[in-house]
Amino acid sequence: MSFSKYLIKKPIHQIQQESEKGELKRTLSAANLVSLGIGCIIGAGIFVMTGQAAAQYAGPAIILSFVIAGLCCAFAGLCYAELASMLPVSGSAYSYSYASLGELFAWIMGWLLLLEYGVAASTVAVGWSGYLVSFLGNFGIVIPVWLTTPTLELDLTTHTITNTGGFNLPAMLGILAMTWLLVTGVKESATVNNVIVAVKLTVVLLFVAIGIFHVNPENWTPFIPENTGVDGQYGWSGILRGAGVVFFAYVGFEAVSTAAQEARNPKRDVPIGILGSLLVCTVLYMLVALVLTGLVPYDTLNVPDPIAKAVDAIQLPWLSFLIKIGAIAGLTSVMMVLLYGQTRIFYTMARDGLMPPAFAKVHPKYQTPWINTILVGSIIGVVAATTPISILGDLVSLGTLTAFAIICFTVLYLRKKEPNMARPFTVPFSPYFPILGILFCAYLIFGLLSNPVTVQFYIVYLAIGVAVYFAYSCKHSKLRAAQ
Repeated sequence: MSFSKYLIKKPIHQIQQESEKGELKRTLSAANLVSLGIGCIIGAGIFVMTGQAAAQYAGPAIILSFVIAGLCCAFAGLCYAELASMLPVSGSAYSYSYASLGELFAWIMGWLLLLEYGVAASTVAVGWSGYLVSFLGNFGIVIPVWLTTPTLELDLTTHTITNTGGFNLPAMLGILAMTWLLVTGVKESATVNNVIVAVKLTVVLLFVAIGIFHVNPENWTPFIPENTGVDGQYGWSGILRGAGVVFFAYVGFEAVSTAAQEARNPKRDVPIGILGSLLVCTVLYMLVALVLTGLVPYDTLNVPDPIAKAVDAIQLPWLSFLIKIGAIAGLTSVMMVLLYGQTRIFYTMARDGLMPPAFAKVHPKYQTPWINTILVGSIIGVVAATTPISILGDLVSLGTLTAFAIICFTVLYLRKKEPNMARPFTVPFSPYFPILGILFCAYLIFGLLSNPVTVQFYIVYLAIGVAVYFAYSCKHSKLRAAQ
């Protein structure tokens, strides 16, 4: 039989009908969407990855890395906005791919989203653990080092992995706590989300406003450290490598596009929400990076809690306390949002028959996909406890960049195949912006390839995903069964 049977497409009108069954009220303004975007974006990226990327790859020039990563996200974000205005569904990019590229690509997209949401939650948990341990240390509570370090350790010079004998227990417990909350149906209201956003913004702005008066300009010299002779370690190749790493800091902005069905005026409000939140966060990231590398030498920032380390250097205990509280609260909410997103995508895939039915089974009391949530949370918890953030962050970036490139291509594909379809919002300057989105994603992916360990993990991960599709998913697809 032809390979085309694996590329069967889900009719767009069917996806639209499914989304209309539970139609939501259009109550979100552009300001609400900007707030939602900022709430999802600001997390482990700014509190953890900024310092580590500066220390390992770009030095003070990490601010240029943020500009490159932000541009990539802007192009991809516009493509998300167009697709979300056409197909406002819970499956997000998975559903977009099912409608345009076919079932196999939809499965691969869903598998990649496990990296974007699931592994990202593990990464956030590692950062959360670092700030929690530092916070408890202020009260004389010391957790043994072997219970706060991952089981595996990656040597960035030799690219070898060793067993440390550790187990990051706080990271795992944080994930399990969020899993329990999601199983019991605890959800963040708009008010709670706004409070968390306000706390995170206040912490970041306080750090910038106070830290700027304590910087040592000598720490910014050289602005672009000389390359060590190893590709990706400082110099311009380090800026590129850093852009791929800090790209993780922008993961979450597409949550704005998934709210298109609830936006008052999606044609206007969704792009404002996406670009507005990206602009605000890019400016904040650059300011934080500037102050961070000005307070302490960049090569000392390769720690789980770099902002706390920088604040400790200026000897303001009250500010250090607030920074740690804000980081813990902010990272907690991000863990929950990422876990929630992952379980809902698997839920949608299970309803299509591409995942086992248990992933779509709803708890009779809590009305949540409890088996799905417990299984995903348990796996992510173990990953958070055993895997170093240097591998987790790169895997998230690789998976997300691949997904974004597919999204940009999907816009081009649907423009040609379905030119007359209603599009409440359209990407401006098409096809140039979608093409630029693909090129930027490819550029950042190339920068991440300098770490062979991450590449090997990624290839094995994709191979497992394809194997699962052919062993299970294609045989249980409801769409293929209905043909």
